[in-house]
Amino acid sequence: MAAAKIKKGDNVVVLSGKDKGKTGTVAQVMPKEGKVVVEGVNVATRHRKPNQANPQGGIERREAPMHISKVAVADPKTGKATRVRFEEKGGKKVRVAVKSGETIDG
Repeated sequence: MAAAKIKKGDNVVVLSGKDKGKTGTVAQVMPKEGKVVVEGVNVATRHRKPNQANPQGGIERREAPMHISKVAVADPKTGKATRVRFEEKGGKKVRVAVKSGETIDG
């Protein structure tokens, strides 16, 4: 299996859907399902009935998973979407933004 190009903590740009153009940080990656959860993006609302844990009930807002193909890593230099490639630098395999050539921390 190929190395993951998007990891937890990466800044990403949404490429399609209702949140197109928004940026956020990856909170969770689900490689088996091919999905990611991005903070502040794809927010779904759920109406919750009161229960023991939450006696008030009410509307709960939380980020829903979205397909990994709908997001791209944000270039560290410009903040725009970029592809990722792997290079060997100093004996270590690092992720590099294709557009600017900058290394991606993560």
